[in-house]
Amino acid sequence: MSRRLRIDVFFDFICPWCLIGKRQLEHAQVQFRSRHPDVQITTRWHGVQLLPQLPAEGEPFADFYLKRLGNADAMTMRQAQVQRAAEAVGLAIDLSRIETMPNTADAHRLFEHVSMTGNASQREMLLERLFSAYFLRRENLGCRDTLLAIANSCGIDSHGLDDVLKGDGTPFEGTPGGASGVPSFQFDRRRVVVGAQPAQALLAAMNEALKESEREQQSA
Repeated sequence: MSRRLRIDVFFDFICPWCLIGKRQLEHAQVQFRSRHPDVQITTRWHGVQLLPQLPAEGEPFADFYLKRLGNADAMTMRQAQVQRAAEAVGLAIDLSRIETMPNTADAHRLFEHVSMTGNASQREMLLERLFSAYFLRRENLGCRDTLLAIANSCGIDSHGLDDVLKGDGTPFEGTPGGASGVPSFQFDRRRVVVGAQPAQALLAAMNEALKESEREQQSA
């Protein structure tokens, strides 16, 4: 009997919980593979543009969060909360040093393009590089030159990216019927976990999805 597990992840590059959730998923997958070494895992990442209304050039990060949270104290508390959660999974995220809240439409189009045309190694490298560009390197993901440099660093041919990197703020359409919140993890489209949940919660959902799949195959 074929043993497979499909994982669909819905995310945005500007959501720190998505990067934290990515690390939690990686930890869960390590544990899952140690218990089920014969199961083939396929992970698909689906971009969701959380803020399509942002101008193409983005807006100042601090200004955005002051408007969103209401005051500087609330912003400081939120940043500290994210920093603690990030540190727990080995990430050094300092939101206070990020200058721009970018429009992520072109970043998502770039990742979608590579997901369809590149290999698995390029997809994973680009995904990690785009996340780290924003949260660790504090680069502007709305800048065409930045995205081209990132693509080049991942061995991606820049030819054919003109239609991908539009630079005009055109919203990214994403996956039809995709998740309304990010991060969202779907396991074999049977179990859904929303938010940057602990690795154990993701592992439990993976195990339950596998059991349900096997029960269906046995009863077929």
